Formats: sequence, structure tokens, C-alpha cells
Amino acid sequence: MDRAGGARATSSDPFDVPGFLRGLDAIFAAHQGPMRAEPYLLDHLARARAVADDGAELTVLNELMGFYRSQSRHEDTVAVGREALALATRMGIIGSEAYATTLINTATGLRAAGRHDEALDLYRQALTASEATMGADDRRLAALHNNLSVLLSDRGDAPGAERELRTALAILEASSVDPGADLDIASTHTNLALVCSTLGRDDEAAEHAQRSLDIFAAGAHENDAHYASALAGHAQVSFRLGRFADAVQLYRQALAIIAECYGVDTDQYAVTAANLAEAEAAIGSDEAAPGPDMTSSSVPPPARIAPADVSGLDLARTYWETYGRPLLDQKYAAYRPRIAVGLVGHGSECYGFDDETSRDHDFGPGFCLWLSADDHAVIGEQLQADYEALPQSFLGFGPRVATPRAQGDRRRVGVFEIGDFYEQVTGYRQAPAADHPHEWLLLDEATLAAATNGEVFVDGHGEFSAVRDGFRRMPADVRWALVSRRLGMVAQAGQYNVPRMLDRGDGPAAWLAVAQFTQAVASLVFLLNGTGSAGYLPYYKWQFAALRRLSARRGSRLPQVAEELTQVLRLSSAACFGGAGFGEGGAGAAPARAQVVETIERVCGQVVDELRARGLTTSDDTFLEHQRPYVEQRITDPWLRGL
Repeated sequence: MDRAGGARATSSDPFDVPGFLRGLDAIFAAHQGPMRAEPYLLDHLARARAVADDGAELTVLNELMGFYRSQSRHEDTVAVGREALALATRMGIIGSEAYATTLINTATGLRAAGRHDEALDLYRQALTASEATMGADDRRLAALHNNLSVLLSDRGDAPGAERELRTALAILEASSVDPGADLDIASTHTNLALVCSTLGRDDEAAEHAQRSLDIFAAGAHENDAHYASALAGHAQVSFRLGRFADAVQLYRQALAIIAECYGVDTDQYAVTAANLAEAEAAIGSDEAAPGPDMTSSSVPPPARIAPADVSGLDLARTYWETYGRPLLDQKYAAYRPRIAVGLVGHGSECYGFDDETSRDHDFGPGFCLWLSADDHAVIGEQLQADYEALPQSFLGFGPRVATPRAQGDRRRVGVFEIGDFYEQVTGYRQAPAADHPHEWLLLDEATLAAATNGEVFVDGHGEFSAVRDGFRRMPADVRWALVSRRLGMVAQAGQYNVPRMLDRGDGPAAWLAVAQFTQAVASLVFLLNGTGSAGYLPYYKWQFAALRRLSARRGSRLPQVAEELTQVLRLSSAACFGGAGFGEGGAGAAPARAQVVETIERVCGQVVDELRARGLTTSDDTFLEHQRPYVEQRITDPWLRGL
């Protein structure tokens, strides 16, 4: 866990920070983190707040961030990071070591959540603060360079990642009392192995991977949770070298440690399990697949893109960097740290689904600038005028042509007050409170998808992201209530009414039942994957595009369902209308009908398997209406339970 050392209280304070940290370390040493850490952390957070000990509260928030990150609870990590930075600002410790550490932890959480631009902005702030407050051989500075290297790998900059890692390694080796048994040095060698592998230097990668394992062994660190990363890194290198049996053995060891230390419902477990499956499949084959994902999420550098291939998000980001950032730096420097920039809301480009066909309307260079109410009152009008004065054409695109529904107060780009922006999209200036489930139920999933899609390029103050994150954090009771509803609709429309309507020969009714079944299953897949990481099911036009993208993601829940639903829809014409639309006459109806019903039941069986794997049911009954009471046991709100 990363710790805000400069924010710790002394032993004479009402809150015993050293005792708190010892207790937390004991929980993790006993490998009881997944079950006991969160209650322990939340209890001590309440204690720190009860005695108004800001320093202790900051320490607990940093530890809570680290725990949520280890559990792949990305939205919780980011939300706690925002709280910690806001607290540090109120404490007046900007520029201190504790503030630098909090910046690092928050940036790392953003990086894990896939918000790379925001993370890079905070890492840069952290680097400036750290270099001013920490010594050249401070190990926390090495941790910052290590984390920054992972971000650069995620962005496709392997050479930059290697530079950061070698800087970190030099700091660690200079400051270590025993480099041959230093866990942090071992982890850095693991990261270097992955980067070298990305760069095609496999022999060097193997040396770093083995060096890491040697250090873990010499320091007797094999029981440490970080050992799983070292094993997985060595497995990745072994796979690339064609040593598939070695890779399988190493991945299995890593998977066991991850399950024990972090649990099975985490990104680490899902990615490692998928990599293990690829390695097992490669054994005995002459040629292996391109290879599993790297533990650090490293990816090869992207190819240079031609203007025809530019996505709306890429265009917006590049336009911002070229014209927007200089504008703010030159004319609004005092406000710059509080202005959020990105592209969120309505439009296919905000979902990343735009293509050449999408460019006939509401497409072109542009981005959003989000201001607080106070700042918008002072500079909003002038900033909008300056924004409109920017070049209207860029990279061969533009000027942007807005349709009538995307003009005036409903414009999609430009300057916005944060509350006004979200009121335009959702009807709410901020997400409803967790204890207002009736308001959450008024927000359909397509609306929530529009409120949380896109990318935030910069948000140093975090006010916009805090509101956006609020819409991502659907209360658990609401989520389980919706899961229950979807199970009911899948059973009613798909398992009950599709075959009945087909038996009655009512093709139109059967067709509509298939549509209801498909919609409910697609929603269910997103809800079970978690709104924090998967987002929400968008409106009908993009539902299958979103479902296919989610299904292709590593560790996705119910990944096969997208293809199953496609099969149901493909066969429905023949099943419902005798295949006349495809020149089949009535002959195509019977076999198509059987396949539709069979596929519906297969999908429902997969849903039950997922419910059981998640601990949401103990029943193996595949009629999904009978699964609802088990899921509803998770709902604590009596009003929701009674719906």
C-alpha cells in the first residue's frame, strides 16, 4: 500500500496512526484483505473524522485508495482520491510530501481506471512536488517513476516507460540496504522485463524476469502479494520465448496468490486467468497466438494514423492540445487548474463508435470546457467567445456543422458550467443521493451512458470528475433491483412468451418478445459487469456495438452472450414469419424456431452460472424468474424490495 507518510499523526494524537497501520499490515500479512480490510479501513476513517484529526484521515484515505485499487474497484478508488486531494487542499499542505504522495496515489488510481490523460496530469504535478520536497534518493520518488512508467506503457510509449524504470531502479539501488533482497527492486525488474518484451528484446526481458524472482526468493518474499506480478511477468516472457509449459506453471502460481490475496472478482484475476488459458491452449501447437496481455497492461506503440482514421475523441484531444491548452495557458492561467477539459455526452464520438458514416452531422474539431459556477460567472462568456474564435477546421475536418438539436443550450462542445451541463444531459445537476433510489430509477441506462461516456483529458481540481463519477456509482441496492427486474423480463419475454407466441402462430407478437428478451439480456450483461468499470448500456443504436466491445474485453462477464443474441435475432425472421423474407417460404420456420428457443435457454443457463459464480444465488434453476428472490436478498432498502 502507498502511504501518505507526511500526513501521519503522532502517537500522542487521539487517533493512533502507527497502531492503525500495524493492524492493517497484519490483515494483509494474514491474507485476509478481501474480507477484513474494507470494514477495518472504513471504521478507522470514521474514527479519524470523529476526532477531527485531518492528518489521520488523510492517511486512512490513502490506504483506502490502495485497497480499492487492489480490488479493481476503480470508481471507488477515484472517488476516494478526490476526497483525499480536497482534504489536503483544506489542510493547506499543497507542496508538501504528504500532498505529493496523495497526488501519486490518486494518479495511480486514475491510471488503473483507464483515465490516462487525467493520470498523466496528476503525475506531472506529483513529480514537480516530489522533486521539491524529497531527496534524490527518496524511495517514494522511485515509486513515482515506476507508476509513471506503467502509464506510459498503457499509452504505447514503451521507450518512455523504460526510461522511467531505469530512473527508478537507479534510485532504489542507491538507497537500498540490501539490493539483492529488496522487494521494490524486484518489482522494478518485473516491469523492465515486460517493457523489454514489448520492445522485442526477449533475452534481456528474460534476464530481468529471472532477476526479479531471484530477489523475491533471497528476501523470502514469496508470500507477498506482489510476487504474483513477478510470476505473471516471467510467464509472459516465457510465453514469448515459446516456453509454454513454463508459462502455464508460472501463471497457475500467480493465479493462486491473486485469489488468496485479492479475491477472484478482480481485474488481476480475470487477466491472469485469460492468459493462463492462452498458454494452456498453446501447448502442443506449432505456432502460438500473439501472446497474452502483459500484467502491466503494456501495449505496442500504435501505428501513425491518417486523418481518415481519426476518431472523434482523438480529434478532440489533438485539437485541445494544439489550440485549447495554449489558450488557457496564455489568457486564463489563474483559472487553468480548475478547468476540466474533455468530450462527454451525446454523439457517437463520445462512445468511440464513430466512423466515416458518422461525419455527416455534429462532427468536427471541438471539445468541452467545464467550469465551476463561480468561475463560469466570471469568465464563462469571454471563454466561450475565445473558444469560438479558435480555427474552425483542423486535420482536414470542419467546420463543425451542428444539427438543430445540438445548438444553443443543447450544444455538444464549448464552455459549460458543470451543473448546467449535467442538467442538460440527465435532468439532474448531480447524481441523486444513494438514499434516493426512486430518483435513480427515473434515470434510464441510456441517459446514464451519455452522462458517463467519453474521456476527460484534464481535470486538476476534480470538480467535474466528481460529478461524473457520482453518476457512475449506481447504489448497490438500485443495481440489484435492476438485475432482478431484468431477470424477470428475460424469463417472461424469452423463456415464457417467445415459445408460446410461436405456438400460437402470432409472429409479430413473438418478434416483439424476442426484442424484449434481447434488450433485457444486454442490460443484464452490463449490470453484472458493474457500472463502475463497464459503464451503462447505451441507447438502441449502439447497444450491440457496446455489447461487442464489452464482450471482447479481458475478464468480461458473460462474454459469449453478444454472439448468442446475434444468433437469436438472425433466426427470428424465419422463426416468426416462416422465413419468407429470405425466400425460404414456410420451410425455414420449424428448425429456426427450435434454434431460437434452444439459444434462449442456453443464454439463461449462462446467466445462472454467472449468478452462482458471483455468490448471488445458490440455486441452479434455469428459469430466471425463480432466481429473483436470491438476488433480492442483497437489497437492504425495504422500499426497493417491495417493488
